[in-house]
Amino acid sequence: MSHRRMKRVLVTGALGQIGSELVEWLREKHGDGNVIASDKKDDPPAAIRDNDPFAALDVTDARALADLCRTHRIDTIYHLAAILSGVGEQKPDIAYHVNMNGLKNVLDVARDLEMARVMVPSSIAVFGPNAPKWNTPQECELRPASMYGVTKVAGELLCDYYWKKYGLEVRGVRYPGLISHKTPPGGGTTDYAVAIYYDAIRHGRYTCFVREDTVLPMMYMPDALRSLVELAGAPADRLRYRNAYNIAALSFSAGELAASIRDHVPGFEVSYEPDFHQQIAEGWPHSIDDSAAREDWGWAPEYDLERMTADMLAALRKRLNPVESHARGEG
Repeated sequence: MSHRRMKRVLVTGALGQIGSELVEWLREKHGDGNVIASDKKDDPPAAIRDNDPFAALDVTDARALADLCRTHRIDTIYHLAAILSGVGEQKPDIAYHVNMNGLKNVLDVARDLEMARVMVPSSIAVFGPNAPKWNTPQECELRPASMYGVTKVAGELLCDYYWKKYGLEVRGVRYPGLISHKTPPGGGTTDYAVAIYYDAIRHGRYTCFVREDTVLPMMYMPDALRSLVELAGAPADRLRYRNAYNIAALSFSAGELAASIRDHVPGFEVSYEPDFHQQIAEGWPHSIDDSAAREDWGWAPEYDLERMTADMLAALRKRLNPVESHARGEG
């Protein structure tokens, strides 16, 4: 596989939680015109729309994907288009179709056009109920209980296959739950950790769909973006796992998160009404061993719970209550 200088980058699923911020990040690095944002939805926000190009794209349409890549001379793909865990359990057939056929289309097009690199995030959803809960290792049994997890395990194996058989440079990280103030929750099990901040600002109360003692690994979006970009630029000869690196930053219970918010929002009330998300969460780790990522390409997070909470609340106050934020001197 040839490793030419990068010409242009395509981001699939660019209007999702990761994509909407990754596009801005990559455009700062490579220039607006060299990063093409794409999504099945065709209504990008101003931050993406005003800095073209944007293309409406369904990744399950292999021909449309290939045409787009040829037209824009795409050399690197960040493949983020996927159906997440919560929606995936409600619509398992759609989750399988988008997550598996979409990924295979991306890998086929990248192989056929001899692209330099494909970045494909995986997830802690690959770990099933039998995996160690604490300090879950890089290598262990992967038998998830959700359709999203099934597609992520199969996706990791498919990426390995394309690397070994075709020499396609495919890389990725296993993301924990991701927390961001720029994009609303999008159907994941860990989305309670995003919605809770919004409701703290808007209503002063929140109803959580997992138990108070539910502990899950999490990561603030700036760390998540940096991890993927740093892995993309890491020397190939130092990488042992290519497309499935464990990465970690935070682990906390829903109750601990509520307490951290209460330090900034006195009187904040949280009730707990577990639903089907609870069963998914119980199959996932409490904390992750990311020593391989630290050793192979120098991964290290920058945000702890307190720093993340302070940043999240300040950013959301500016957006949701701009007049009050200005009065407090936050904007």
